[in-house]
Parts: sequence; C-alpha cells; structure tokens
Amino acid sequence: MEPFHELDQYIAGHIMPEEDFLRELDRETNLTCFYPRMLAGHVQGKVLYMLCKMINPRRVLELGTYTGYSAISMGLALGESALIHTIELQDEKEEIISKYIEKAGLSDKIMCHFGDAFEIVPTLNETFDLVFIDADKREYCAYYQLVFDKIRPGGFIVSDNILWDGKVIDPLEEQDAQTRGDCLNSMNWFKMIFVLKM
Repeated sequence: MEPFHELDQYIAGHIMPEEDFLRELDRETNLTCFYPRMLAGHVQGKVLYMLCKMINPRRVLELGTYTGYSAISMGLALGESALIHTIELQDEKEEIISKYIEKAGLSDKIMCHFGDAFEIVPTLNETFDLVFIDADKREYCAYYQLVFDKIRPGGFIVSDNILWDGKVIDPLEEQDAQTRGDCLNSMNWFKMIFVLKM
C-alpha cells in the first residue's frame, strides 16, 4: 500500500465532486496524450478553484495549459468580467483545449495563447491578480522573473511541482542546482509555492 493511500482516500471522500466534463477531459487526456500525468487532475483542480474563490481575481495568467484542466478549474471560480490568459507551447493541444473550454461554458473567460511564454507574456497589456506557473520546470526561475512585474501589489504567484517529485527531502546531489533552488538566490523552492507580492 502506498504511504499516502489513506490520505488520498480521505481527500477523495471530502472534496467537491468532479464535473462530468472535467472527468471526460481527464479520460481523453490519458487515452490520447503523451505524459498524461502532467494533467492537473481533480484534487489540484479543486485547490486552484478554492484559491480563485478566496482571492476573487479579475485577471489570471497561467503558464502551461497542457489540455486545459487547471484553466477550466480556475475559470469555474471566476466572477463576471474576469479573464484567464493561458499559454501553451504545443499548438497541437489546441483542439482538445478548445473543446473542453466550450463544454465548460468558459469561452468568454479563458483566452488561449499558443507559443513561447517568453515571447507572449511581454505582449500582454494586463496586470494580474494571480499567476499559476505549471510549465517547463527547468525554467521556473526565469518564469518567476518574467511574470513578477506583471503582478499587482498584493497579487499571488502559485507554482506547481515545487517539491520536485519529492527530491527536496532526498540527499542533494552536488550538481542538482534545480532542487537546491540556486537560481532563486535566497528564495528556495518551497517558498516559491505561494508568493505574495508586496
């Protein structure tokens, strides 16, 4: 039995139910996409939903759409006139992303951009209340620098996978600068999970 099996069962028994279209998106992603484990999934989706309900952002930026699960989860929590800009490098994901955004009824709340975030973000004439970083993990430090000036004072930066597949509790290899978080200088990976811009 996996160490956290009972915890997983507890969470599954107490979390909001997964919407049918998100369950369908999860299944289609697993059947048709490489690396389906990159999908946010039910628990992470509901955490993002909860954050958006708490923060009530008017503008959200997501780096790394994949097949759209996290963007849709956040979009379901947004109020009137709120908007998510989500950026995905792989344009072959456009069909599945668009299909499920439409099924969720969020075509007016989610704007998809396809291409390199380093080229797209500087063109966005927006100030964001929330940024969710879930793209190429090796670029997290650069993404952080990229979005920081786009966040309003009091805004939030949330990053996925900052525990680095559990490597943060393993003995560090000398050359493993990513896990040590060297590129963040005094800020380590754990502090990057949820950053409030002052």
